[in-house]
Amino acid sequence: MAKILVVDDELSMREFLKILLEEEGHGVECADGGAAALKLLREREFDLLITDIRMPPPDGLALLAQAKEIRPELPVVLVTAFASPDDAVLAMKNGAFDYITKPFKVGEIKDIIQGALNSRRNLDLPLPTSTAQQPANEFEGIIGGSAEMLKIYDIIRRVAPTQANVLIHGESGTGKELVARAIHRLSPASNHQFVPIICSAIPESLFESEVFGYTKGAFTGATANRVGLFEHANHGTAFLDEIGELTPLIQTKLLRVLQEREIKRVGGTETIRINIRVISATNRNLEEEIVAGRFREDLFYRLAVVPIRVPPLRERKGDVPLLVDHFLAKYSRLFNKDIRKISSYAMEVLMDYDFPGNVRELENIIERGVAMENSQIILPESLTLAGQRRGGQEEAPAAPDQVINNLTEAALERGLEPVLADLERELIIKVLERADNSKTKAAELLKTTFRSLRYKIKKYRITTPPP
Repeated sequence: MAKILVVDDELSMREFLKILLEEEGHGVECADGGAAALKLLREREFDLLITDIRMPPPDGLALLAQAKEIRPELPVVLVTAFASPDDAVLAMKNGAFDYITKPFKVGEIKDIIQGALNSRRNLDLPLPTSTAQQPANEFEGIIGGSAEMLKIYDIIRRVAPTQANVLIHGESGTGKELVARAIHRLSPASNHQFVPIICSAIPESLFESEVFGYTKGAFTGATANRVGLFEHANHGTAFLDEIGELTPLIQTKLLRVLQEREIKRVGGTETIRINIRVISATNRNLEEEIVAGRFREDLFYRLAVVPIRVPPLRERKGDVPLLVDHFLAKYSRLFNKDIRKISSYAMEVLMDYDFPGNVRELENIIERGVAMENSQIILPESLTLAGQRRGGQEEAPAAPDQVINNLTEAALERGLEPVLADLERELIIKVLERADNSKTKAAELLKTTFRSLRYKIKKYRITTPPP
C-alpha cells in the first residue's frame, strides 16, 4: 500500500481519484490547491503526488518545483484538461514522472501510477500493456517477453544443442537473423564461424563461386584459389537469408550439397567434406512456393527440419514497451542525449499502430524521435509513422466551385470562424469513420499529430466509440 497525495481544485476529480486509488489498496489524502498540498508535504511522508496543472496559484507546475525542493525523491504525476506540449516539456524538465490529459482511461492512469510507485521503490518500470519480462542474456539481441516470444526461446533452447537444420520464416523486419545467431551462440559450434549469406544479393552466375569457392584459372580474373562461404562456415553455421529467392538451378545444386555434405570449388576436381549446420530464413510462404512450382519440395524438407515462425510485431504488442526502452537507451547513448522515457500518449500512439515494417520500423521511429527531441521525454510530436511520411508528399485535391460558393455564403451569413469550425468538425467525423474510429489512423490520414487531433475531438465534443 502506498500513501498518495491528490491535488485538484475540482471536488469531483479529487473524489474520483480517491475512490479509484483506494480500490487499488492505497491510502489517499486530498488537497484542493497548491498551498494546502505544500502544507501536507511538509508535515507528512507520501509515496506519490498527483496534481492538476491549472489551479489558482500556486498551480501544478509551481507545486511540482516546490515539492521537489521539499522531497526530491517524490514522483509527481501531472494531470490537466488543457493539453500543451510546452507544459509537458517544462514538466519533464522540472522532474515530473509523467503527464496525462483529462479525460483519461482508467487503465492508463493506473499504469502510470504503478510505474511512478515502482520508480520510487527503485524497481524496474512495469510495462504499460503487458507483464512480460525480458529473459536472461542468453538471448542477447532479441527483445521480447510476450507469450509468442517465450515459445521461440523454448524452441531455440531445444534445437540449439542439435545439428538439425532450421528454417526461420516471418515478415521482413521481425528479427529472423537474431534468432539464427541465438541458435548458433547456444550450440556446440559457437566457437566456430557464423556466416551470413544473403541469397538475393548473389546473382545465379556467381553463386557457386561465392558459396563453394573457386580454383586459380577457373575463369577470367580467378588469379588464385578462393575459399567459399561454406568452407568459411565449416564446423560452424551457414545462415542462408532470403532462401526463397534462389533460382531453380541453384536450389538443385544446394540440395546436392546438403545431401552429400561435400562441395567442389568451381574449376576444381577435389571433393571437400564440410560439416556445417544450415539455418535458413525467408519472408515467403515456401509451401505456397512449392505448389506454384517455384521451390523444390525435397529442398524444403532438408532445410525445414525444425521450422520457427517469428511473429510480426502487431501480434506481440506487449513487447513494444520493452523494445521502446531498449531503442531509447541505445540511441540516447549513441546521440549523447539524456532522453529517459517516452510519454504515455506517445506510447499510446505506438500501441495503436500496426508496424508494417515490424521491429526494424519501430527502431527507426525511436531513432528519429531521439534525434529530433529536445526534452527528456519523447512526445507524440516527435514520432513519425509511415502513413505520415507518405502522406506528407500528397497534395489535397481542389474543392469544387459549388462547395466554395456554399461555404462563402455561409461565412457571409454566420461569420468565418463558426463555418470553419463546423467544417473542421464534419471532416474529423468523416475521417474517424473511415479510420474505424482509430484516432491514430485518423491523425495519419489528416496529416496531423495525434495530440492535435485528440484536442480537437474534445473541443468539438465528438463522441468516438472504441475502434
